[in-house]
Amino acid sequence: MNIEEIGENAGKIWNALSDGSTKEAKEIKKAAGIKDKEFYTALGWLAREGKVNIEVDKTNVYVKLI
Repeated sequence: MNIEEIGENAGKIWNALSDGSTKEAKEIKKAAGIKDKEFYTALGWLAREGKVNIEVDKTNVYVKLI
């Protein structure tokens, strides 16, 4: 995985969240068509840029655009 692929996957996550709702990680991964490793790498990219809010409970990860 290179920086371009991470950026592309971040864009897929962004598009999956573009309706402004909070979604579960599994729902975003399915909508974006990416696997776990690619998802969490790209999510970290978005988090570092301050683009997403991430909430975690005992069983799920929830993400929303800021």
